[in-house]
Amino acid sequence: MIETLINIVVNIIISLSLLLGTFFILSSSLGIVRFPDIYTRLHAATKASTLGLAGILIGAFLFLYVEHSIVSGKLLLALIFILITAPVAGHMISRAAHHAGVKPLLKNRDDAYENAIKRNQ
Repeated sequence: MIETLINIVVNIIISLSLLLGTFFILSSSLGIVRFPDIYTRLHAATKASTLGLAGILIGAFLFLYVEHSIVSGKLLLALIFILITAPVAGHMISRAAHHAGVKPLLKNRDDAYENAIKRNQ
């Protein structure tokens, strides 16, 4: 009885991890298509996809460990690599866009971005 209850709980954790990862990947792709400018698109591409990939990789790692007793170093390395490189890449792309003079889309707001740029110069 105890083993089956533990297996049920672990299977629920694995399923939730995979479902949350899939949800974040789906929301990331929708954000890339729907958001208006490069800065908000990069936000969707880096934050949500990083969480989505982390959820899927954690779910796959737990499944392999529980069902087959395999500790996959490749999945752990991929998880670490994604968590380190994706936010840095998004930051560098947004910084390059900023230095190239790409302005964020500002709707129904005063031009706070322009004022901040003028103050820093």
